Amino acid sequence: MINAIIVDDEPLAQDVLETYIEKIPEITLVQKCSNALEANEALKSKDVDLMFLDIQMPQLTGVDFLKTLNKPPVVIFTTAYPNYAIEGFELNALDYLLKPISLERFMKATNKAIEQIELKRKGNAAETAPAAADDPGYIFVKADKKLVKIHYQDIIYIEGLKDYVIIRQENSRVITLQTMKSLEDKLPQGTFKRIHRSYIVNIERIDAVVGNMVEVVEKGQAKHLPIGKNYRDELLDIVNKNRL
Repeated sequence: MINAIIVDDEPLAQDVLETYIEKIPEITLVQKCSNALEANEALKSKDVDLMFLDIQMPQLTGVDFLKTLNKPPVVIFTTAYPNYAIEGFELNALDYLLKPISLERFMKATNKAIEQIELKRKGNAAETAPAAADDPGYIFVKADKKLVKIHYQDIIYIEGLKDYVIIRQENSRVITLQTMKSLEDKLPQGTFKRIHRSYIVNIERIDAVVGNMVEVVEKGQAKHLPIGKNYRDELLDIVNKNRL
């Protein structure tokens, strides 16, 4: 979820923004602030990703408040005064909404914010991810009353079956009591991709994408695995990045 705060000294303007935010499932309103001082405390005490910031406020304007922040969240200015637009964008504000704000214009701004915040999170995750050299290239899973060592490169695909998973290899299979989610979290994301609620595939083992199916080779023969609609776009992104 994306945590947002509203900073506006007008209760009616706060109510309008709150109503709009409630229509965006990815965004949660964590606090409404009437001035910059309240907002400053909110930023210190809460994990805030997005700030809807009014400009004309008592004591400290939104523009001046933003100048005081070393690491501000994503900012969308909300104001009745268009003459602040240039200064707002010079402060790297994502967008500038003129009051009265329509729902259509609000959604356009928040869609941009969601995209930017998600990209930022992915970048942070990549920076904090362990180096590839630290990955041993294998996992141990419990099967047949012992811990079986499985090398990533030997895995063709993984199939979910209720509370069990079947790890399909070139000439063998390993059945272990495990959920697909727990196994997905343990496997390196750059090597394995969830393509269906019941299938995880080794990207290196994909021979072709045929319609809504992934083609791999198992025991010398082509095997087609279904692509779930919730996973299709991410898989095609990987394919298109390496497409001629």
